[in-house]
Amino acid sequence: MSTSHRPHARHYIDGRWSDGGALSTSYNPATGAALGTFADGGAAEATAAIAAARRAFETTAWSRDRELRARALFEMADRLAERRDELVTLLARENGKILAEAAFEIDLTIPKLRYYGALALAETGRAAEVKPGLYSMTLTEPAGVAAVIAPWNSPVVLAVRSFAPALAAGCTVAMKLPGQTGLVNGLLYEIIAATESLPAGVMNCFTESGNSGAPLLISSPDVAVVSYTGSTAVGRVIMTNAAPTLKPLSLELGGKTPMIVFDDADLDAVVPVLTKAITTFTGQFCMTGSRILAQAGIADELRDRMAKSLAAINVGPGDDPASEMGPMIDRANAERVDRMVAEAAEWATIVERGGLVNTGPDAVDAFYRPSLVEVTDLAAPIVQHEVFGPVATFEIFTTEAEAITRANATEYGLAASIWTRDVDRPLRVGRELEAGTVWTNTWAIVVDQFEEGGFKQSGMGRLNGLRGLGEFQEIKHLVHPAPRGA
Repeated sequence: MSTSHRPHARHYIDGRWSDGGALSTSYNPATGAALGTFADGGAAEATAAIAAARRAFETTAWSRDRELRARALFEMADRLAERRDELVTLLARENGKILAEAAFEIDLTIPKLRYYGALALAETGRAAEVKPGLYSMTLTEPAGVAAVIAPWNSPVVLAVRSFAPALAAGCTVAMKLPGQTGLVNGLLYEIIAATESLPAGVMNCFTESGNSGAPLLISSPDVAVVSYTGSTAVGRVIMTNAAPTLKPLSLELGGKTPMIVFDDADLDAVVPVLTKAITTFTGQFCMTGSRILAQAGIADELRDRMAKSLAAINVGPGDDPASEMGPMIDRANAERVDRMVAEAAEWATIVERGGLVNTGPDAVDAFYRPSLVEVTDLAAPIVQHEVFGPVATFEIFTTEAEAITRANATEYGLAASIWTRDVDRPLRVGRELEAGTVWTNTWAIVVDQFEEGGFKQSGMGRLNGLRGLGEFQEIKHLVHPAPRGA
């Protein structure tokens, strides 16, 4: 079935569809109009998902059959590719992404499934005769049931980024996705359900707007590992709730990505990318380029060019091909961002004041124009707190050492970007930056084969690459002497 509008979405648990006990309405953030309804779960769905995943882990061949896992992941990639256009359209309507961004998300997702399908066949253990007659080997084994909690800002790719390595490792999954993208979630569940190679109970998926089911995924002794993408504040709560069972956590949390522009940078190349770094996904992105650090020699020119570039952005509905930036996820978040900028205006210089496109008591859309705020105080809330909207701060530095100090002066350490024509500077500065990913003269490039994750309070563990697979595995060490007579 293919449609650009899904009137209803359900949970998918233990190979069966369920409406659960509650229904909620999904809205288009560009218009405030209802798009459809979705099953809105909670504790009952979380409990059922965990039980089904545990049963499938213990009774099916999934944890032991690498070829089965590879086949299922390859098939899921094919099923997703078949419904690519439908997902793109629905993402633009329900999430607010412009069409190009929605297509970018889905086109990132399909190869990720295939990459982990290939890794499902790889044995990463090793063996050696450690001394005459004594042999030692390691085996990698699936951890057990994996809980996956993914956010609404890129619900398809961020869900797959966690559950694909879990499945490749041999884990079974209990997954909670958020209510803001209830219809997109339901379409992803349909794709999972259509994967015939996947035994019932291996993937269990529910949508929840509230917070009664997710905590059970964290605290349950039947869950072996948790993968969460979201805010640092919630990451701290997850760590607390996981402590009694000492389960491993993979957490990708908040960010305040510094975009460090040196005097010798090519501003013709810098300005379009920095603009994208602020406006992509309407700034609702953990790697948003939310801090522009400009060296004094080019600061005035860069400030002026960025203000003009942001002012020229065409803000409109996600499914309008002319839109360059869509709405935020909902009106409440747009108003929250507007308050943060208004508060900053009391002590900072507003270089470009964006703001709500439509105001007044009857406004229901979530359109918000991008803002640029010049600051000097590193302790300022707008520097230290993740805005999660199309807002960037502008800071001026003089020396390379000052740039490094400023870039590192937050609790976050997810990513950073360096702009320079000096071929030696990126390695020199990059080594000093407290960030899990550092780009040179570019931004937001991620590669399935290479790990990503955060330093400091931007998270723990890694996603993508072999270490992304390892987050869902246990390592067993076997030691044994040579057989008698050998």
